[in-house]
Amino acid sequence: MVLVTVVGEQQCKKGFEFVYVGPLSECRDCKVRNVCFHLDEGRRYKVTDIREVHHDCRVHEGGVRVVEVERLPTKAAMRGSSAIDGSIVSFQESDCDLLVCTNYRLCHPTGLSEGARMRITAVENEDLPCPRGQKLRVVLLE
Repeated sequence: MVLVTVVGEQQCKKGFEFVYVGPLSECRDCKVRNVCFHLDEGRRYKVTDIREVHHDCRVHEGGVRVVEVERLPTKAAMRGSSAIDGSIVSFQESDCDLLVCTNYRLCHPTGLSEGARMRITAVENEDLPCPRGQKLRVVLLE
């Protein structure tokens, strides 16, 4: 099944990736709002095809274009004991605030909110190096 939405003309490129943050108040009266609002909040998407249909938009300068997108898995760090391929988990963001850590983005992935229910679709075999001594594994979440 093809997943269709709209993106701003400035972002309208095959391969463009984005996180859907949810409906904006400016979009409440838009005639094509249902095309946007059906995406899953906090999920990552990638533009796979661009259609010729163009619409004016209050948010995006130059308007929006209809595109086909696919959901992308989110790469994240999880405690090794919780990282079981195929399991469904409630995502828990790390309480680590070490911003200079090379793995900070894996421990605090963009687009995932605390408590989001996700399926682990892959687990890397090796432990992720952690300066705080945590036993972490890299997982793909969908």
